[in-house]
Amino acid sequence: MDMMVSTLQQQRAVTEQLRREAAIKRIPVSQAVADIVKFITDHEQEDCLLVGFTSQKVNPFREKSSCTLL
Repeated sequence: MDMMVSTLQQQRAVTEQLRREAAIKRIPVSQAVADIVKFITDHEQEDCLLVGFTSQKVNPFREKSSCTLL
């Protein structure tokens, strides 16, 4: 009996999750891609990986100074 109640609760949880997912507003892939391309072109001047860093000090990917052990 407990197993049947547990299974029923799991099925209700799955049903609720599916209802939440079905209620999500969706957009066509073509529109999503267009939005992504627009965002990238609008923000490309702020992207340090595209335009470079103003100085080595602000570059988080720079080679760290090596530490020598005595």
